[in-house]
Amino acid sequence: MRTASPAADSPAASPTIEDVVRRAGEYLPAERLTLLREAYAFAERCHAGQTRSTGDPYITHPVAVAYLVAGLQLDHHALAAALLHDVQEDCGVRNETLREKFGPEVARLVDGLTKLNKMELLASPEQLTRDAVQAQNLRKMFLAMAEDIRVVLVKLCDRLHNMRTLWALPPDKQQRIARETLEIFAPLASRLGVWQLKWELEDLAFRYLEPAKYKEIADLLASRRAARERYIERAVAVVKEHLERAGIRAEVTGRAKHIYSIYQKMQRYAAQSKTFDQIYDLLALRILVETVADCYHALGVVHSIWRPIPGQFDDYIANPKDSMYQSLHTTVVALDGKPLEVQIRTYEMHQVAEYGVAAHWRYKEGARTQGTDEERIAWLRQLLEWQREMTAAEEFVESVKTDIFRDQVFVYTPKGDVLALPAGATPLDFAYRIHTDLGHQTIGAKVNGRIVPLNHQLRTGDVVEIIRSRSSRGPSRDWLNPHLGYVRSSHAREKIRQWFRRQERAENIERGREMYEKEMRRLGLDPAEHQETLLGLFNMASWEDFLAAIGYGGISTTSIARRLAAHLQVDEGKEESAPPSAESKGETAPPLGGPGVRVLGVGNLLTTIARCCNPVPGDQIVGYVTRSRGVTIHRADCLNVLREEERERIVEVEWGKPTRLYPVDVRIEAWDRVGLLRDISTVVAEEQVNMVGVRTIENGDGSILILATLETSGIEQLSRLLTKLEVVRGVRSVERAMERRRTKAVDGSGATPRPLG
Repeated sequence: MRTASPAADSPAASPTIEDVVRRAGEYLPAERLTLLREAYAFAERCHAGQTRSTGDPYITHPVAVAYLVAGLQLDHHALAAALLHDVQEDCGVRNETLREKFGPEVARLVDGLTKLNKMELLASPEQLTRDAVQAQNLRKMFLAMAEDIRVVLVKLCDRLHNMRTLWALPPDKQQRIARETLEIFAPLASRLGVWQLKWELEDLAFRYLEPAKYKEIADLLASRRAARERYIERAVAVVKEHLERAGIRAEVTGRAKHIYSIYQKMQRYAAQSKTFDQIYDLLALRILVETVADCYHALGVVHSIWRPIPGQFDDYIANPKDSMYQSLHTTVVALDGKPLEVQIRTYEMHQVAEYGVAAHWRYKEGARTQGTDEERIAWLRQLLEWQREMTAAEEFVESVKTDIFRDQVFVYTPKGDVLALPAGATPLDFAYRIHTDLGHQTIGAKVNGRIVPLNHQLRTGDVVEIIRSRSSRGPSRDWLNPHLGYVRSSHAREKIRQWFRRQERAENIERGREMYEKEMRRLGLDPAEHQETLLGLFNMASWEDFLAAIGYGGISTTSIARRLAAHLQVDEGKEESAPPSAESKGETAPPLGGPGVRVLGVGNLLTTIARCCNPVPGDQIVGYVTRSRGVTIHRADCLNVLREEERERIVEVEWGKPTRLYPVDVRIEAWDRVGLLRDISTVVAEEQVNMVGVRTIENGDGSILILATLETSGIEQLSRLLTKLEVVRGVRSVERAMERRRTKAVDGSGATPRPLG
């Protein structure tokens, strides 16, 4: 039994309506095909005179989408909707007209596929507003999907054809659409189990987002294709011979590995110092058999031929994925000692693996009802529940991305019930998934009978027991700190935010003020200096609203550091600073090598970071023209700059694109103990930050002062690292050392400012 691929078997040129009808006629009765011709004729009239960015007549797009939909073997209503999916938005056709001509079901599907009308974008902040508009579009799609799965299946085919012709759009649109495809549409296809759409969406998006890496992997695959094909042929022959001896009727073929999945493997393996040749499932076989019993029998045959690799076996037949995918996966040491992945499934399971939910979504006489199939995908119903709970579209979309598109772990309650959670979930995520009150009252947890921290990451098969407080103590604000890893699911995060949102406003404002000022002081920034900027960046009406949002967890200190750093890096010197001369108005030098700093109004000068204040991207900076080393870059509040008498040597500079790491002095106060420095070094290394210098000073009272120089990429990474260092056992405080150094220099305590030149 051979299944057609929705992405394959496409005509060499753009498909015609006859190609669509021929493909649909392979599974639909002849009387249903009349609707397709009528829908095509109507769409052709509506799109007459319109062209695509490729220069082709616009009608070629809906026809190509319908051809892909026919590959999924959807019903005649879905095919008609694919042909008509743009007439409502692009041609002004009313939905009532479609209802009259093609019936209520086609009209409803077209309405679900129609994008939101374009909204006026506010002038500032433009990117945030654009993201909000896109979030609304995606929200509508997700909710339409929960109502009728055919809507999103047609939408995926629409996106695939757009990705195939993405070359015709400007580079900025290519990047935006490719990023959205990789983050939203490809994971959605994966979740629905439509493998053929998933891999092509991923590969096409990857091609535009990382063209150099895409070409590198494609060239590696091409250079070794002949040898790989010969190896697969030998392996197929061996497996077929042994299966025939065992009396198992089977179809054995090689399985292609796709470029983006290879890239993901290479990324994971690079951390383990493994090479391209060591990726286990670059070489793979697929065995299709008649029954489930034959699957396990074939597995035994494969393991009798070649030795299985420990930890590389998955039984998705006994434990199907949420997308209904079922198969046995094993990796063995095969011919010539090379690892070989083998997938074993029945023909019916293969149908589901290729078509996903579409394999169960056939609107024909005698087919299952829509409700029966939709119940098989329980996660779709979560969308409607979250829709009621979350008012912000961005929150809703983020929930879908984190809780639905991420890989999952399956854990057990003490009573043996199975609970699906996002990969990396913690006992707190588990508690909040069971009941909100249980989450609020959690004070500890046991996993497999052992007490674990609340930020312990759960694994499939764990038995989780929650230890709760008898009093209603409420959640901790630390649980909302993403760097501490207490909650990973947006469901739990939103429940915690709701709890704090119900607290007294005055308490939230005061708590938010403390958290904000602590974060700014720790980063060496003036808390009062950036208030107006932050109100704009977070679209807040008043400073008290902003502080209250921090207090109840709606805004994290991490997001403050991230957005502020990005704003200062891009905009510094363009709006707030006056140019140093009339000649330099509006002009900037191109980005220089080295520290990624642009000197305004000055030629191609060497720039170096000043060691007296060590500015990082996000700090406000100025340049000082030296006599021998070009321009040194200082913080704007550096004592050496403030005392400089030759003011004409001070020039305006701004951060360009970071091209290197920046040294930052960090001051850590802690109680001395064995292993303290080791634990601190481990946290620094996990953040992939280089510690280039460290000095310790004993205070004589059992405490210790650690002065470390760390190389970071900017304020965002520094904020994340300082938060993690704060929770190391024994650490009392962590902050950027700049403030202390400046204080000593001002109060005459012995520190001597370094010369500028």
